[in-house]
Amino acid sequence: MDGTRRSFDLEAIRADFPILSREVHGKPLVYLDSAASAQKPTQVLDALMSAYQDTYANVHRGLHFLSEASTDLYEAVRGKVAGFIGAASGDEIVLTSGATMSLILIARCWAQPRLQPGDEIRSALPNTTPTSCPGRWWQRRPGPRSALSCWRMTAPFRWRV
Repeated sequence: MDGTRRSFDLEAIRADFPILSREVHGKPLVYLDSAASAQKPTQVLDALMSAYQDTYANVHRGLHFLSEASTDLYEAVRGKVAGFIGAASGDEIVLTSGATMSLILIARCWAQPRLQPGDEIRSALPNTTPTSCPGRWWQRRPGPRSALSCWRMTAPFRWRV
């Protein structure tokens, strides 16, 4: 990316999420749950509805029209994501089902070949499933192990080992 700061119109972003137009106890809904249950913007809901109505089929697993159409749409997303995050091309983008799968994939494919006995894995994130799963996997794997040192956040926002 070019290093310039982008400004975001918070009200325009809120307007993209239909559920955020609700009120709870007389106040606008604020949703601060994890990505595992993230709310969907209208654009995602529209794309899902279009996929279910117009092209729903297995991606990368069929030779028929609908499968090829689904695969083309799926692959086009890589290019869009690459442009959004400043990657050189869509070939650099790996799509997964969520944060836990992504972190485990990084642990197994990138970290495992590089870590040596005695290395430490440190996490400065709260000890949630997505942040702790790769470390737990590393501790359980057979053979030489690396020490796992997770930092956990305690109220009021103090970090401890």
